[in-house]
Amino acid sequence: MRAVNLTFKGERDDLYQNRLFSYLQKQLHVPIKEISQIRKQVYKVKAEELDFILKGFSSYHQFNLQKDFLTALKQVGFQKTYSFYPLEKELPLLFEQTYYGCIEWIETSKTEFTFYKQQDRLKGLKLLSHFHDRNEKLVEQYTGSISSFNQVEKWQERTVSFLKNLPVIRYFVQKEIINEMLIWADWSLKGIEKESGVFENGKKVILHGDVAHHNFLRAKNKDIYLIDFDLISIGTPRSDYLQYANRILPFLQWSFRDLANYKEIAAYLNEKGFIYALAFPTDIFREWNRAIREQTYLQPIKIQHLVEMTVGQFHKRQNFIKELKRFLVL
Repeated sequence: MRAVNLTFKGERDDLYQNRLFSYLQKQLHVPIKEISQIRKQVYKVKAEELDFILKGFSSYHQFNLQKDFLTALKQVGFQKTYSFYPLEKELPLLFEQTYYGCIEWIETSKTEFTFYKQQDRLKGLKLLSHFHDRNEKLVEQYTGSISSFNQVEKWQERTVSFLKNLPVIRYFVQKEIINEMLIWADWSLKGIEKESGVFENGKKVILHGDVAHHNFLRAKNKDIYLIDFDLISIGTPRSDYLQYANRILPFLQWSFRDLANYKEIAAYLNEKGFIYALAFPTDIFREWNRAIREQTYLQPIKIQHLVEMTVGQFHKRQNFIKELKRFLVL
């Protein structure tokens, strides 16, 4: 019997993992040598002839949508991402209510992509812009299959969740800071609504929806790849650039002037609605909501990160909001 190395990290029990491995051995056309869990429902598989990623999807629609979208994306000229491998049978792998697809493994560089480096921030923006430019041709094709993105609605829901979580958050963050953040959120949402249509008007693209640093991958050949399309939607490029700005601002020390040096983002800094949106504390709300939902907020490393984001950066963010307000009255 072939010896196989099984390395699993995550919430699934050993019994589930062993059943999954047995299922794969029966279904795939290539003998498996090693399988290791990367995160929930995502595994790296070493087979006899190649390595690949095994990724789970909650429905056949989600699996098929991503598979077709990535194929179409490459056809319109965006090559810096992965492809699905045709290792399955005609239908996708279905194991215990989860559909699994086999995705190309991209050999990574030892030097990881990070927003800490200016060069990487610029490369990430350039790649995101190229992604939008190429996929604009696909919007009509996927209208109806991919949902439209509603920036205000998403943030209103995030705010409601944050408010429900306040009894926990108040144990770690003083009320004065919480109250001011809620004032920022209210000012931001009212400003966006006043500038009605800012996130609806203009050209439409397929948004990536999660432009965190871990979704930009530096390959072994040093090229940057965009990965993980679980949150794609249709909207204006502003929403992806807004999220990107929020992701890199901590590394710019919350400087509005430095943010304006990024041409892809600077193109929207003359829009009042975009300026209002920059004030929304989306990262703080998102991370606290997630930590409380997943009950990770009592982990020392996690709570240290949350408190640093919320309290440690507070005065810099406070000055950033003041910069935004000054810019709006110019």
